[in-house]
Parts: sequence; structure tokens; C-alpha cells
Amino acid sequence: MKTLTFVVPMYNEEKRIQKTFDALVAFRAPREIRLEKIIFVNDGSTDKTVQVIKNFIKTSSLSSQTKLVTYSKNQGKGNAVKEGMLNSDSDYTLFFDADISTPLSEIKKFIPYFENNENVVIGTRKNGKSTVVVHQPKKRELLGKGFTKLTQTILGVHVTDFTCGFKAFSNNACSTIFSQAQIKGWGYDAEIIYLAEKEKFKVVEVPVTWYDDKRSRVVLYKAIPQSLFELFTILYYHKYKGIIQFFTLPLSKVRTRIASVL
Repeated sequence: MKTLTFVVPMYNEEKRIQKTFDALVAFRAPREIRLEKIIFVNDGSTDKTVQVIKNFIKTSSLSSQTKLVTYSKNQGKGNAVKEGMLNSDSDYTLFFDADISTPLSEIKKFIPYFENNENVVIGTRKNGKSTVVVHQPKKRELLGKGFTKLTQTILGVHVTDFTCGFKAFSNNACSTIFSQAQIKGWGYDAEIIYLAEKEKFKVVEVPVTWYDDKRSRVVLYKAIPQSLFELFTILYYHKYKGIIQFFTLPLSKVRTRIASVL
């Protein structure tokens, strides 16, 4: 039996959070896994999100399993996910969006891969085998496809769906990948998949059921340029930073570095 932690990033989710609570209370873990912990991460919410989560922890049947990680300044979803993932020590840790766009029951599709000790198992809406019950508006779908192609080209990583908010990581993959993660904004999905491949972790894509939530917090005119910038930031941090730093060192330090290698 594998232990499992859920991580749920939250930012101003006061009006949607009851849906999350209801899904968690109704969830019945398959016999192959044991739900060990639920970690809510409050990413500097300015509404009553924290208060509502604390009330849930006090009154819910899940109170002993539930933890709140909170900080006052909004850092970005990528940072919230990282904080939650690094607070887990379960065999597998799965993060999902507060809107429960992918039902928690879809975890059953991941179990064969957990039993096979796969390190990175991610949901996909785009491999032709998934079930998209409620589609995004056409404009968002087209932009999503464009972002996928762009990410594949820039990062050289070829999964079909970077941004589906239903991803699970083994204990080893979780600590290895998220300890290196730098992206705090919407590009975090691309970064963690890039890091998974960089660290030689096999990435398994599993088709899932998915529903669009019309109350999505993604503001396209802000997210698109930010995500594009973050794709090149990923390359800088994880591929070119060391090379750039080496060639910008004073000549004396370059000689020292070479001598130490030799």
C-alpha cells in the first residue's frame, strides 16, 4: 500500500472552496493507497480563504490529516505548489487545483503506475483518450495548444499537456524536482516537467476526465507574456546559467576553476 498526500494551492478561493471540501470529504481512497495528509497552501489570499480553511480543519472528519501552510504575501501559484510539495513525505504526492476540474476519483487511473514505482505521473486532457466533459472557450483552447507547441519547442520536452492540474510525484522525484524549482508564476508546470526529464525521471501521461471551470483565475493577457518569459527563464536557471557565469568570471577565477578540474 502506498501513502498519498494531496496538495491544494489556494489564492482568494473563498467562493469556490466549499467544492474542494465536499470533494475531499466524499473521497474514498482505493484500497491500494492510504490518504496520509491534505496540505492546503494559502498563497497570500486577501479574502477569507484562510479563515474558511481553519474552520474546515476544526470541524471536518479529516481534521487530523489536514494541514495549512500560509504566508501573507502573494507569491504565485508555482510557489504555492512548491511549498506544499516540499511539506510532504508520503510515497506519492499529488497536487490539484481548487476547482477540482479533474475529479479525485481519477486517482484510480494512477494506481498501476504507483504500484510500478513510476516517479512522475501526470494527467492529460490532450492525448486523444481523455474525456473533456466541459470544454474551455475556443480561444482558450487554441491558446493552450499554442502554448503546448511553444513549450515543446523551446524546452525540448514532449508531453501532450503541461498545464493539467493533476500531477503526482514519488517521494524521491518530489524532493529532487521541487527543491530546484525557481518559477513562481504560471510557467511552473513547464519547469517541473523540464526538471523531471533533466533528472532522468520517466514522465507518464494518463488520460483523465476534466471539466472547465468558468471562474478560472488565469487572466490571458497577463499569463501569456509572463509564461513566455518564464520559458526562457527556465532555460537560464537550469541549462545556461552555469555556462554564462563561467564565461563572465574574471580570468583569474576561470584559471582557478580549470585547474581544480584538471
